[in-house]
Formats: sequence, structure tokens, C-alpha cells
Amino acid sequence: MDNRGEVREFLTTRRDKISPDDVGLPTGVNRRVKGLRRSEVAALAGVSVEYYTKLERGAISGASPEILDALAKALQLDTAERAHLFDLAHAASPVARPPRKRNSKCWSPHPSLQWTLDAVIAGPAFVRNGRMDLLAANALGRAFYKDVYDMPGQSPNIARFTFLDERAHDFYPNWDAFAEVTVSILRTEAGRDPRNKGLHDLIGELSTRNDEFLRLWAAHNVRHHGTGFKTFHHSIVGEMTLAYEGMDLEAEPGLTFTVYAAEPGSPSAERMQLLASWVASEENPLSATTKDEQRSKPST
Repeated sequence: MDNRGEVREFLTTRRDKISPDDVGLPTGVNRRVKGLRRSEVAALAGVSVEYYTKLERGAISGASPEILDALAKALQLDTAERAHLFDLAHAASPVARPPRKRNSKCWSPHPSLQWTLDAVIAGPAFVRNGRMDLLAANALGRAFYKDVYDMPGQSPNIARFTFLDERAHDFYPNWDAFAEVTVSILRTEAGRDPRNKGLHDLIGELSTRNDEFLRLWAAHNVRHHGTGFKTFHHSIVGEMTLAYEGMDLEAEPGLTFTVYAAEPGSPSAERMQLLASWVASEENPLSATTKDEQRSKPST
């Protein structure tokens, strides 16, 4: 696969982020580069300037794991960035095999997976893929992401909602941070699964319809998104700060099982209980008033 442009831009943006002071090199004067020079990265990685220049131009196919690891250390890559570098090298290899493909349009969860989701009753639980399609959810998950589910003419997709639906700016109080995380997840997936047509189509759609997405995409930032806290403003119950845990599904490579939970006894937990009550009333076709009316009717 010809991904030389991706490799070049990733390495260039990582090099731009590091100053000589960060690696113990003299700053000097009349520097014409934003970060490190190529020669400085080459020296830190223990390779020739010519070889590093070749790598940065995108010719990464054939680079050994030892070279990639040295390069990651020289550029001070974090865990996600290092994995992304290895993914890019793997994709460039002529013997690389495309990862297992899944068509999200026709994929449906195994009954046992849906049972597991439904067993989570205290918070939203859902399964997504790398392009951020919501593939399955429990009742609270569907209620929590109700605006994502009712985007007209679209399958539920968190990335599309974030950048193409004005309601996202209300749902995410810190929209800028959520937008950056969303793009980083997509960029990570693009390195891991570069032949995914559905992913490329989504990226193309977002790039042409939202300038902020295009700006963030050009930054080439990646991340592993497994645990942490997020604050949301739900249109029904208000603001909630929730912990999240994301787990890879062993039986379904490429899918992530995510659960949100509120701190016990917190205002967010109270609002989550309100959302659960709303779900129960919405799912039950008979409201309390209707039930009372039915009880008062004489039997026939």
C-alpha cells in the first residue's frame, strides 16, 4: 500500500513538536525549522541522515522493529503514537495482509453480546467500531445518545454527529476537546486499518463538510481511548460527569465495548437515575395514568 504521504506527514508533525531543549541539544541561532532538524533526529535514533531522510519521505517499508523503536524514542512518541508508527510500517509492507473486514451496515450483535449490554442497568453501555459507528447499545445507551440515533437519514455515528450536527455543541460542553479526541480515534483507526473503505468515505465526508475537522485531521494526532472522565449535557436530564471504560472484544476484533458510570451518590448519579426513569416510561406503552384508568374500568 502506498501510504508514503501519511508516513511523511506523521513523522514531520512529530519532529515539529520537539524542541532541542526537550532532548538536551543546544538551541543555537538561526534555526529555520519549527522543531528538531532531520540530522538531530537521525543522531538521536542512531541512523544516518540519509536513511532518516528516506524514512521521513515515506519509504518506511522494510524498516526493522529495532529501527522503528529507536525512531519512536528519538521522537519521544507516546504509546499510541508508537503503535501508529508500527501500523504505518506494517501497512507499507508488500506482504502486509489487510485486517479482517466487517460491514457495519449488515453487522448485528450476537444475542449473548446484546444480553451482556442489557445486563448493564446503571449506565450507558454500547459497542462501537473504529469509525465510531454505534453498532449496539443497552437501553440507557440509546437514550444517552438519542440525538446521535435520530440524525435524519444516517446510521448512528459519533464522529458524524460531533462535526455535522449542531446539537453536538450542546451535548459536549467542551466541544473542542471532544472534537480533537474524535479525530484522534479516527486517525488511529486509519493507521490500523488503512484499507477500510467505509472509514475513508467517512473521513472524506467530514473533510469536505467541516473545516475544523480538516484542521484537526492535518495534525496527525493519535490516541488510545480506554479510560477517563467526560462531561456531557444531556437534553433531558442536564449535565453529567461520567467515568468511562473501553474494552476490546476478543471475539470481535476491532470492536470496543464501552460503559459509562457516574460516581455513586453524586449529582451525576441522580441524573442518570432520572434518565433511567425516563427510559422506563418511554419504553412502557402504558403510562401510569393509563394504567390507573384501566384499573378503574369495570371488567367485561
